[in-house]
Amino acid sequence: MADVEFIPYFVTAIIFLNVLLGFTIIFLERRDASATWAWLMVLMFVPVAGFIIYLMFGRRLSRKEIFTWDKKARLGLLAAVQEQLRAIDNDEFELKHPEVAPHEDQIYMHLKNNDALLSQDNKLDLYTDGEEKFQALMQDIEKAQDHVHLLYYILRHDNLGRRLGTVLRKKAEEGVSVKLLYDDMGSRLLSRSYIKEMKRAGVEMESFFPPLIPKLNMKINYRNHRKLAIIDGTVGYIGGFNIGDEYLGKDKKFGYWRDTHLRVRGSAVHNLQTRFILDWNQASKRDILYDERFYPLFESEPGDSAVQIVSSGPDSEWEQIKHGYIKTILSAKEYVYIQTPYFIPDDSLLDALRVASLSGVDVRVMIPNKPDHPFVYWATYSNVGDLLWAGAKVYIYQNGFLHAKTIVADGVVSSVGTANIDVRSFRLNFEVNAFVYDTKLAGALTDRFMEDSELTTELTHSLYEQRSVWIRFKEAIARLLSPVL
Repeated sequence: MADVEFIPYFVTAIIFLNVLLGFTIIFLERRDASATWAWLMVLMFVPVAGFIIYLMFGRRLSRKEIFTWDKKARLGLLAAVQEQLRAIDNDEFELKHPEVAPHEDQIYMHLKNNDALLSQDNKLDLYTDGEEKFQALMQDIEKAQDHVHLLYYILRHDNLGRRLGTVLRKKAEEGVSVKLLYDDMGSRLLSRSYIKEMKRAGVEMESFFPPLIPKLNMKINYRNHRKLAIIDGTVGYIGGFNIGDEYLGKDKKFGYWRDTHLRVRGSAVHNLQTRFILDWNQASKRDILYDERFYPLFESEPGDSAVQIVSSGPDSEWEQIKHGYIKTILSAKEYVYIQTPYFIPDDSLLDALRVASLSGVDVRVMIPNKPDHPFVYWATYSNVGDLLWAGAKVYIYQNGFLHAKTIVADGVVSSVGTANIDVRSFRLNFEVNAFVYDTKLAGALTDRFMEDSELTTELTHSLYEQRSVWIRFKEAIARLLSPVL
């Protein structure tokens, strides 16, 4: 009888807790309206579990946790950025290639809101196969004379992880400074034995945003999703490949892993270096101090590709990479081709694609047919359906899993990096992309998109309308909650 009498008090407590949490979301968190309504729905329909889900996924960074990375000035970046802004304002900015001139306003935008210095002396190599990318990376590491700096969201203790570990330990034992930064949530399965073995050999390792209790990380949001490698300050890597056997196509669930990565030589490597140092100094108590050896001068210009390294994350009020995507889309006159594993844009980016398509721009989006997160996949499927109405073309990749995060427009502007087209990448995670103004890379990405198109099924209006009631239901639920996915 006592248990029955307790029920009303329990229900009242749950209702009070939900109201209190709802008040927090609306008035204290200052979320955008769509995210606010999505979380209120979660609390309303799953009152107990919803509270737990919110603690895992919904909490914003506190002011103590938000990163105040003011060391850019010490790294000599701000003065150079101000000089480029001044030159553009005074029509004194010199571009090596005339076809880049129409995109000077986009360059200015990234300088203004992201301190993304433009360098025009870069040589770029494009990799879309994991074996080729990691073979090149390990060869570069084996040649290292001074330092190796690596940052990966996922680091696994599998065959690829052991191969990389062997090379890194060897260099550390030779006296090369080796630093390896990994995200604690993305690399949650990484074994302690791997870490101990690396540290014994002299490899410095740090985890990003770790929990108070090891292996009990409830902080799903605000992860460092970046993938960077810098060797001796002269060679850099940026793109979508993490460290794990699945990225070599060895996971039967996914099959062949189609991704995109860039190898960079030139001054853009210095900007990748700065990004790594800032991230390392946030995660480690052993700060990397400015040293000229991290920014060596090039005896000759490696190439002539113009590159800006653009970062974004919850430490900024700006969504810099998303703004770069939107600017690229709205500036296009002929075509925009996008490859992304997830397509959950907010209204601003979706509207940009609709406007481009309705204006006669050839808009094409390629997504995978194999979801690694089913709920996210149905939200993706729902959003690409909207594009079909505006005349865009949608392709579903059939040759394994498509993980590339690329956009290319009009044979000049392109972006390769870590940011997916979703709220998580734009607002919740720390990301980095290379925005490139170069006909050679844009041409290579366009060609590769066309080659991949031969391995796809085009999602037409008629095919989309034939989806079952069950699929439509899953789409509706996923779309409703997409602001918090």
